[in-house]
Amino acid sequence: MPHPVNQTAAHGVYGWTSRLFDRLLPSRCLVCSERGAIGRDLCPACCESLPWLTTSCARCALPLGVAAELCGDCLRRPPPQTATRAAFVYRTPLDRLLPRAKFHGDLAGLRLLSAVMGDSFGRAERPEALAPIPLHRDRLRRRGYDQALELARPLARRLGVPLRDDLLRRVRATAAQSRLDAGARRRNLRGAFEVRAGASLPAHVALIDDVMTTGATARSAALALRRAGVQRVDVWVCARVP
Repeated sequence: MPHPVNQTAAHGVYGWTSRLFDRLLPSRCLVCSERGAIGRDLCPACCESLPWLTTSCARCALPLGVAAELCGDCLRRPPPQTATRAAFVYRTPLDRLLPRAKFHGDLAGLRLLSAVMGDSFGRAERPEALAPIPLHRDRLRRRGYDQALELARPLARRLGVPLRDDLLRRVRATAAQSRLDAGARRRNLRGAFEVRAGASLPAHVALIDDVMTTGATARSAALALRRAGVQRVDVWVCARVP
């Protein structure tokens, strides 16, 4: 009969080996290349200087200069999501880190950004599931990875929330949003997502994505979930464009 594992001793060994590994191969800050904090590719100075989003619209996370619950657009045309949270304002160095992670295979950058999203969202109301906003299969084939899934997977582990990458699928190969204005973005994403047939539906889902610009992608994905019967949809993104 196998002996039970001594958990205290196991954690002690793990902590000792982690410290030894960090000493031999210290992490490097992905922003300034100086030595990172233990177990993280970000130094304390750069972490403090990141453009954390502190005051924003509760429904769409639009950065606001003063404390207000809703922005004018959400008062006039409420989005389908109940709440949106963004860790950062999309400006330096996020305007370098996110494109590098999204388009150039910097998976270490995605792991770092997921970790700091966990720092920012640790006190948020817990959903029943995290659902990454999916790429269309053609774009996934070209890119080789889905940046929203790479953000969501460690975030789900960190927060202890189930990951549901089986809820949504992107049914239309839409044009790149970066080339379109706000109205064209909304038209481009109309009907772009659907809930997978037979998927069990949590009552409360948080959609995960990298950047929110006009909110057209989040709106389309949230509408698909709400129409399928999800009672509450939130949106959690790494950065919000002002």
